[in-house]
Amino acid sequence: MPGTSCKEAIKNFEAKSGTNAAEASEVKLICQLPPIDKMDDSLNQLEACQKLSLSTNAIERMIALPKLKNLRILSLSRNNIKRIMALEDVGATLEELWLSYNQIEKLDGLQPCVKLTVLYISNNKIKALDEIAKIAQLPEIKNVLFYGNPIYGEKPKDEMAPHVVKRIPQIETVDGKMVSPAVRKQAQELD
Repeated sequence: MPGTSCKEAIKNFEAKSGTNAAEASEVKLICQLPPIDKMDDSLNQLEACQKLSLSTNAIERMIALPKLKNLRILSLSRNNIKRIMALEDVGATLEELWLSYNQIEKLDGLQPCVKLTVLYISNNKIKALDEIAKIAQLPEIKNVLFYGNPIYGEKPKDEMAPHVVKRIPQIETVDGKMVSPAVRKQAQELD
């Protein structure tokens, strides 16, 4: 059975919400039945959108969204995404990127996101602490979720916080907890 297209999902959203999707500041295309399996160009009609939710579908690839010049929050959690990509067009405005519960192993593709303050990427397939260090290049990053990735192994999130802070020194919140002075001190003491 083919998945729901983005065009159909947008029509469903308009029917349920009674709003014109092209004028809406928040568009929720979550939990479609059957699930959306690919992002497509019809998303570019959402020019007023500040928060776009495509969570809990079956999307495998991110696509460029050149007309979404107001996009601040992009939610793609609970999909089948393997690679972060195509963020060049929204990188200047995007503040939050929600990618938890996907199949992502590498943290490449985030460089265009110069305003990104929040990255939720828990429960993916990140295996190397070196990947976390790539996040430090984002000038505004403050809040990250990494737990549920193989890098944590069996360790509790509190035990991993200093390792994250060591690699992203400007971070303020790790896995839902404020970074304390004690955690910062532990991070400095790591080899």
